[in-house]
Amino acid sequence: MSELNLPKHLTLHEFEDRGALAEVLSSEIEHQLGRAIQIRGAATIAVSGGNTPLKLFKLLSQAELDWTRITVTLVDERWVGPDDERSNERLVKQNLLVGRAGFANFVPFYTSGVEPEEAAFRICHEIVKLPLPFDVVILGMGLDGHTASFFADGDNFDEAVNPAAGLPVIAIKAPSAGEPRATLTMPMLITSRFLAIHIEGEEKRKVLEMALENGAELPISRVLERQDVQTNIFWAP
Repeated sequence: MSELNLPKHLTLHEFEDRGALAEVLSSEIEHQLGRAIQIRGAATIAVSGGNTPLKLFKLLSQAELDWTRITVTLVDERWVGPDDERSNERLVKQNLLVGRAGFANFVPFYTSGVEPEEAAFRICHEIVKLPLPFDVVILGMGLDGHTASFFADGDNFDEAVNPAAGLPVIAIKAPSAGEPRATLTMPMLITSRFLAIHIEGEEKRKVLEMALENGAELPISRVLERQDVQTNIFWAP
């Protein structure tokens, strides 16, 4: 695998295996949340779905933190019910909000019987009530280079990735995404006190390399190109 020549605002943490990555990233998140509680009395974290964070979630769920002072929410959500296997809410509840972390406050996105465009206003209301900016945001990345629900063919893509977006959450529909979705917008990501991109596998490493090329137009490039944001990339094969 080729060596990456990264600008100063990006830090790459490479690991021999995914278990080691999960241990280090879990420890760092625990540190960030614990520090937030100590300084501000509360902490907030937004997490992504998919299979990649499962090991991380299971480790983090046992962190010795005052979880009653921590609010967990989502980076984005597919517009499916919380019992659907594609639901990020379901994934987080089954793998992170268990054990010690079961005492955390959780802010879901999905609302039954309501379209994401209408629900987005409710979610915005819930998000702005939190102590912002987020203390921790953990992003994933698809093989198409999307992160959060920033899909290049999305109807609200330009607004979602706008660093001056007026809303913290918007609905987005994209043919490549399958279901309609709701997602945090760019300002919610880039203002977080600790921003990490968690990716695994050789294929995603190649996508990352493409995203880092000058002039790259992959959605995740919009995050990586922000020179005013310190971003940590965690990768294991």
